[in-house]
Amino acid sequence: MATHNLRTPLSESDARKLRIGDTLFISGLMFTARDQAHRRALEIAGKGGSLPFSLKGMVVFHCGPIVQKKNGDWQIVAAGPTTSARMDYIEGEFVERFEVRIVVGKGGMGTKTADAMKRFGAAYCDFTGGAAVLAAKSVKRVRGVEWLDLGAPEAVWILEVGDFGPLTVAIDSLGQNLHSQISARVEENRLKIYRMLEA
Repeated sequence: MATHNLRTPLSESDARKLRIGDTLFISGLMFTARDQAHRRALEIAGKGGSLPFSLKGMVVFHCGPIVQKKNGDWQIVAAGPTTSARMDYIEGEFVERFEVRIVVGKGGMGTKTADAMKRFGAAYCDFTGGAAVLAAKSVKRVRGVEWLDLGAPEAVWILEVGDFGPLTVAIDSLGQNLHSQISARVEENRLKIYRMLEA
């Protein structure tokens, strides 16, 4: 397992170097996006429109940050990850259409997303749940916000981050899925224990 320090924008080769279990720190621009932002972006693109920002080579963070305005500037108070399973049905299409390289969240994602990561050269990373203040400390400044009409948690926040992490690579561009592997091992061990108890 390796540790990587990457800066956005990322190339496909950057993402394809990552392997499950690796540790990652990100610097540069990062975009928050949850359910509503994913849907709106795909609806706009599906109608031939263009987004007010480019996600090519970028990091998308499943996060609804707590924000405040101080002296006219937005500040991130806390930035904990959202459960990524909420976006699983749409993430593959999102990665393909917008050429996203890294998706960050918590709890893992499924086969559909893993297949997209493999085909298009991207990775999914876990950020520790409950560490929202730690995440906020990595935010140097808010570079902008789009779609604030969706509400602050669902808006797209454009963040400048420095050494954001540590992130754990949970799905890599080979389609390997750390959460699925752990679940399979747990099930295998559970069956072994049941057999031992029945003996």
